Amino acid sequence: MPNEVKNIITVGASAGGIAAVSRLCAGFGESFDAAIFIVIHVSRTSLIDIVLKQIQKQTTLHCKIPADGEAIQNGHIYLAPPDHHMMLDREHIIVRKGAYENHWRPSIDVLFRTAAAAYDSCVTGIILTGMLDDGSSGMAAIKRSGGRCIVQDPHEAEFPDMPNNVLRNVKVDYKGSLDEIGYVLSDLYSRDECTKAEVPRDIALEAEITLRMASDVQKLEDLGTLTHFTCPDCGGSLIKIANEDPPRYRCYTGHSFTELSLNNEQINALEESLWTAIRMMEERRNLLKSMNGHAGDSKGERAEQIGIHIGRLKDMLQQLGDTSTE
Repeated sequence: MPNEVKNIITVGASAGGIAAVSRLCAGFGESFDAAIFIVIHVSRTSLIDIVLKQIQKQTTLHCKIPADGEAIQNGHIYLAPPDHHMMLDREHIIVRKGAYENHWRPSIDVLFRTAAAAYDSCVTGIILTGMLDDGSSGMAAIKRSGGRCIVQDPHEAEFPDMPNNVLRNVKVDYKGSLDEIGYVLSDLYSRDECTKAEVPRDIALEAEITLRMASDVQKLEDLGTLTHFTCPDCGGSLIKIANEDPPRYRCYTGHSFTELSLNNEQINALEESLWTAIRMMEERRNLLKSMNGHAGDSKGERAEQIGIHIGRLKDMLQQLGDTSTE
């Protein structure tokens, strides 16, 4: 294997992730026998160099932001750049602006899934603190491809959503504190246990579609069944991916949503529509009020009726807000 890369570690974190990743990397010494890839959810305008320097202070391994097509080197830590997916092809790193997954770019699922397709059982996936459920699908792909799955103890995580979602949906190998995870990794990578495993066809196919930024309709339909749902980002039809629980959806353009993230996006779209309707009805009511003195009492009555409808729409907005926090 070029560069003697035997083991791949993928790390995903979101809210609270910079501090958690820095502490995790403190356990990576010079003799650590793996290449490490990290996705932290950050905004597209984030100063990622500052994050990189903070991680570098904690470890003697070389930390860097990879370039597209760069060869993978053992004993290196690679941090995904803002607004780009970091993906693994055999022996190389691919950095591109693909479609958002769960409304994130970089996406944890994209890194984990492509790593599983390229390195099967030689991959260890780690999910740390974060909100919602990006990473759950990627961890399932790693597990199904023969790799190991580790999560930060939700009781230690600043934001426990992501670890909890993985624990609910994937049979993890280890759960522990950041310090305990470091000890587990040191033990795992002091032994040569990685043996070739077969990657499930659907995982390999979806990784290929993502890497090539393909929009082949036939290939996408091979991944699942067409639904009546539409993509919140582009309006295209959504395919329900087979072999995933909880369900996940993907459109022809490449946008992908877990059931939870699709639910949240639908609520957001409904909220925007309701606010637009309220604005238009308020304008209509104000116009009727201004016309009332010129055209008789009927305009005032209609304005009052519109006011009642506006109140009902505002009640619906409150109910949407309550639903989104369940």
